[in-house]
Amino acid sequence: MRSFPTIWFLRHGETEWNAERRIQGQLESQLTERGLLHAEAQKSILSSILADDPACYASPLGRAQATAEIALDGGSFHTDERLAEAQAGRFQGMTLPEVERDYPEIYAANPRHLDLFCAAPDGEGWQSLYDRTFDFLTELERPSVIIAHGLLGQVVRGILCGLPRDEMARLPNEQGCVYVLKAGAETVLRR
Repeated sequence: MRSFPTIWFLRHGETEWNAERRIQGQLESQLTERGLLHAEAQKSILSSILADDPACYASPLGRAQATAEIALDGGSFHTDERLAEAQAGRFQGMTLPEVERDYPEIYAANPRHLDLFCAAPDGEGWQSLYDRTFDFLTELERPSVIIAHGLLGQVVRGILCGLPRDEMARLPNEQGCVYVLKAGAETVLRR
């Protein structure tokens, strides 16, 4: 398995669309009050980690940028387009029940969100998501904090832990915590 530096991965705080079970993909919605609390919890977890000056990266999407501003306590970070969430094509903006109603065969064949979003008509698809994520990770040269999204995070965490796609799709997508990825293993820090 390829060697990577230690990564602290954060999923953005809860958004209005997360609360509605609406698919965001690369569309935007604002952090909820609960989402702001998620970012504050991540800030308290990261305080001692940031003292060691890791590289910090965030998705260009607003929800990740807002989380980064809080979680990194106003510290600087680099924005990288490759950290954007999976582009979910026609599913973006739809609720999960709407996808089930309008695309019953795709919905039934893909019970996990990672697989469902990657199967979206006119979406990015699995290979593109995997390739851009892998490309980003291979460029990291030192311990890094990454603030991004749930599905992209499953791929990041899966690559770093050497998991096949079906196991990546089973990973949890918690908000308000920090996933520590080191030496091919994952631990979760919670406040």
